[in-house]
Amino acid sequence: MNQIKNVYCVGRNYRQHAAELGNDVPEEPMFFLKPGHALLPMDGRTLELPANRGDIHYEAELVLHIRRPYEPGIRANDMIDSIALGLDLTLREVQTALKRKGHPWLAAKGFKGSAPIGDFKPYPGLDKLRTTLFQLRKNGITVQSGQSSEMIFDIQQIIDYCGKHYGLDADDLIYTGTPAGVGALADGDLLELFWDNALSGTLRIAMKA
Repeated sequence: MNQIKNVYCVGRNYRQHAAELGNDVPEEPMFFLKPGHALLPMDGRTLELPANRGDIHYEAELVLHIRRPYEPGIRANDMIDSIALGLDLTLREVQTALKRKGHPWLAAKGFKGSAPIGDFKPYPGLDKLRTTLFQLRKNGITVQSGQSSEMIFDIQQIIDYCGKHYGLDADDLIYTGTPAGVGALADGDLLELFWDNALSGTLRIAMKA
């Protein structure tokens, strides 16, 4: 985790998720950043979250680990060396207020611990990513499931757009967007991420005033 450089995130990359929040579907990839301090291993630990800042939503995502600098025309298969599943945690009411004012999302998306991430796995290739299901279970119940074939902007488009506009280098991460089913967290929730029905990370939530 210490070697990670940039943590890029793609917003509204699944149609049903955009619809469930009443958002328009973007015409090009919509990126934002999280600080490195937002990263947190999903190794069974407990994450303390503020209980007095409104709803905090979970958003399960496929995460790409970049292995080399971006060059125009490079294939996604040559850019990625491993994948993980992660959570984009969002202070939803804070985000809504920021959007109304036209302000950046950092306060809603970039707080410490807002990017929990599971175990990294060797990159299986784009074809495997398209057909492999990932899931988030909350207290044993599946609340989100998806695969990269459902993305509005596919992985090659994400890498090309990010590399062209912002740059990509070895040890950057890309959170690629979340499928439908996001919801609020509560004290004591147990979150478990699954890749192809194999456990990839666990996290317990504690809400603190």
